[in-house]
Amino acid sequence: MKIPSHLRRFSHASRSSRLGFTLMEMIIVLTIIALLMGLVIANLGGVTDVAKIKKTQADIQAFKIALSAYQLQTGTLPTQDQGLKALWAKPSTEPVPDQWRKIMDDEVDDPWGHPYQYSNPGKHNPDGYDVYSLGPDGQPGTDDDIGNWSRSSSATQ
Repeated sequence: MKIPSHLRRFSHASRSSRLGFTLMEMIIVLTIIALLMGLVIANLGGVTDVAKIKKTQADIQAFKIALSAYQLQTGTLPTQDQGLKALWAKPSTEPVPDQWRKIMDDEVDDPWGHPYQYSNPGKHNPDGYDVYSLGPDGQPGTDDDIGNWSRSSSATQ
């Protein structure tokens, strides 16, 4: 059976238009992909913040262990003036322990790029010391500070 020429053109044209996507379909698909990517990126922002807090808590635990080692080695904790630096550099202020040895390789900053803080005696731990990060805002004494104290004790201070 022979197909008339005017129907053959129509059949061929409709078949070729079904082979590809229109510009509008491409724009819609790209818009949907962009929206989904935006949602994923927005949700990952919270994950990054949680990871920084967890890293800070792990660093503080490492400082506590290093300070315990320092105390076992020298018989005392670093003074307020000596600070955490006494863990990686021999103190230049008195008292300089005779048995001092380097405990940490180098200074460690918190995930927000601020140096960790040390208080001896501590404000939150008056019978011991405080080791803490100033948190994301970099300001001391704010609610985002992360330290070696429980949240309930920091709320009462």
